[in-house]
Amino acid sequence: MTGVQPKTAAVLVDGLGRRARDLRISLTQACNLRCHYCMPEQGLPIMPREELLSADEVVRLVDVAVDDLGIGEVRLTGGEPLIRRDLEHIIAGIRTRHQNLPVALTTNGVGLARRAEGLAAAGLSRINVSLDTVDRELFATITRRDRLPDVIEGIDAAVAAGLAPVKINAVALEGNLGHAADLLQWCLDRGLSLRFIESMPLDADGTWRRDEFVTAAQVLTALGERFELTAIEREDLGAPAERWRVGEGPGTVGVIASMTRSFCGACDRTRITAEGRVRPCLFSDDEIDLRAVLRGGGDDAELAAAWREVTWRKSPGHLPVDVLTHPTRPMGAIGG
Repeated sequence: MTGVQPKTAAVLVDGLGRRARDLRISLTQACNLRCHYCMPEQGLPIMPREELLSADEVVRLVDVAVDDLGIGEVRLTGGEPLIRRDLEHIIAGIRTRHQNLPVALTTNGVGLARRAEGLAAAGLSRINVSLDTVDRELFATITRRDRLPDVIEGIDAAVAAGLAPVKINAVALEGNLGHAADLLQWCLDRGLSLRFIESMPLDADGTWRRDEFVTAAQVLTALGERFELTAIEREDLGAPAERWRVGEGPGTVGVIASMTRSFCGACDRTRITAEGRVRPCLFSDDEIDLRAVLRGGGDDAELAAAWREVTWRKSPGHLPVDVLTHPTRPMGAIGG
């Protein structure tokens, strides 16, 4: 680590000088799907309600993040955040205090159809929906649930509610690589922005294998068999997605090569788990418990100091793919 850790400046930086601007807060580790790259078939252990951050605690941590640490955008994740009945209350609480703050949501889309309008009314800025295929049988195989019609209905409702741009996140897998072009065409037809993401060793079952995962290059090759792709110059080096224009139309597709084209050097994220632990990196088990500070009567300065402390220790990046191992927590217990 280099430099001197800022003590009072309204920024959140690590020892290598990377500034965190993007906060991801998990609201639950529960999920109603069982995607094998994230969840075990039986689901993760149910977390008692009192162990989860309350709506007011989430809002307060966002206050500290924005006012004391200079965070510029917030994304609510899970598990599946729509499982939280107080999700609209959380969003409204954040929006009341920070009217210009981008507040996004990552969801699997199950149940979104009946809540999209309420989420938009509460102040949600935009939404990402996880969807690996539009083939119903393959969807059921990947997620272990036959819920594709519900997800599509939710996507349509999000578009109708004005939660634009609606982005689709697809994990690149051996099973869906042959369907990648079909998914892209489906998204282009609906004006949706699609991003393929390399799978990471964050599955609960520990079955990820470095010699089996699908690379971003393979995805681009598969898409290139049907579409003409033109690379778009990256304006924000901290943004993980590399983007391509599809044909001569307005549509684009992105790939997030988290394993093969590491962007750790420009990482600007900080994460809070559903029970209130700051995790500066997906692959590091170094955490600090903000819930204990909150419930112990700590003030905002103490929360900010603890947050800065663990962020300062953030590692330069994850190990190369050929030696990378599973962290203690799976993705569902960390938050995307």
